[in-house]
Amino acid sequence: MGYLGIDLGTSAVKISYVNKKLEIVKSLIKAYPIYYPQDGWAEQNPDDWWLAIETGIEELISGENFTGIEAIGVTGQMHGLVPLNKAGKVIRPAILWNDTRTAKETEFLNKEIGKVVLLQETGNIAFAGFTAPKILWLKNNEPENFHKIEHILLPKDYIVYKLSGEFSTDYSDASGTLFLNVASRKWSKKMCEICSVKEQMLPNLHESNEVVGELKPDLVSAWKL
Repeated sequence: MGYLGIDLGTSAVKISYVNKKLEIVKSLIKAYPIYYPQDGWAEQNPDDWWLAIETGIEELISGENFTGIEAIGVTGQMHGLVPLNKAGKVIRPAILWNDTRTAKETEFLNKEIGKVVLLQETGNIAFAGFTAPKILWLKNNEPENFHKIEHILLPKDYIVYKLSGEFSTDYSDASGTLFLNVASRKWSKKMCEICSVKEQMLPNLHESNEVVGELKPDLVSAWKL
């Protein structure tokens, strides 16, 4: 048995199969496009991520050195927004960490809400790449999409959801959303109120090394695990 590591990068995903001695048995990279619909915008289709991961895993498990999977670890790009509807479907393309469309929303948070309040509530001030300004941008510019949101995930958390059906994140990634109160290690009710977000829309919080779920039965069957 071995371990599977998935690193969801901005331009490609790297998937590695590691043995019990933590030696890389096989590793591969699958690329996907970034879309720039307007100046300062950067988006990706989460379906492209998942297709690349499915294809990559199928290649790895068909190799002669594959002996099974004991655990899967997922890491990846921070700050991005993947909004899901009630059925768990992606509402619109993911807005990436390097997207700068949220200048007005960032200014609103830093100046009108105020950096003192933000620091008290989250331990951070607002930056254009953070998740909370992206939510405000959706509210201000795509209200029809905003009102469909039932779940807010980061890119790597979307992959965990596709693997397990669980809505989860780790404290490290959560700290870059501007929704986490870093001191209390809980979602900030104040920030949820400011951004018109229900706390239940945000994923469950976990330590990075915690098991958050099990591989979905349909994937176990499809990959003959």
